[in-house]
Amino acid sequence: MDVEDSKETAASTADTSSSGVTIQLISKEGDKFPVPITVSNMSELVKSMMDDKDDDDDDDDDEDDDGKEKITEIPLPNVKSEVLKKVIEFCEHHLAEPMTEIEKPLKSQNMADVVQKWYADFVDLEQVLLFELILAANYMDIKPLLDLTCATVASMIKGKTPDEIRATFNITNDFSPEEEAQVREENKWCEEA
Repeated sequence: MDVEDSKETAASTADTSSSGVTIQLISKEGDKFPVPITVSNMSELVKSMMDDKDDDDDDDDDEDDDGKEKITEIPLPNVKSEVLKKVIEFCEHHLAEPMTEIEKPLKSQNMADVVQKWYADFVDLEQVLLFELILAANYMDIKPLLDLTCATVASMIKGKTPDEIRATFNITNDFSPEEEAQVREENKWCEEA
């Protein structure tokens, strides 16, 4: 697909999704989050579920028996409410101000040097929530969010020794000193510059 085709696709997507249609995203706990279709379509999972529902509903009208517009509900059983709120916040902001592409390898341990300030502040989270956000971004297939959250973990590791990494992520070393020495000896070629 060339640049012109992608512009046309983006324009047609914006036209069809700006119709004010709202989707209900349902969290693991059953909480409902109404979001515009433009926001929900950032998730490839939700987008494909919507396409499947559209295929199933081709024979139906877009209104129920009372003449009201039907609201599509998309269950997300793997995403907690707290995490889904953060995912929606990210998607809404990303539509207003797209994130700059993250250079690989990371040029800095400071996320503010890697992406815009809002995005750097967004991922300044407790580790548990950050890892749940990674899982949600992967499950919902939201590439920019997955890139951002994984880059944040990479920045936490960058430039640290194995012992510092273990301390950062509270990982216990299950090697005996002899086993660790053996592994280091077998892999010392990795450390050679």
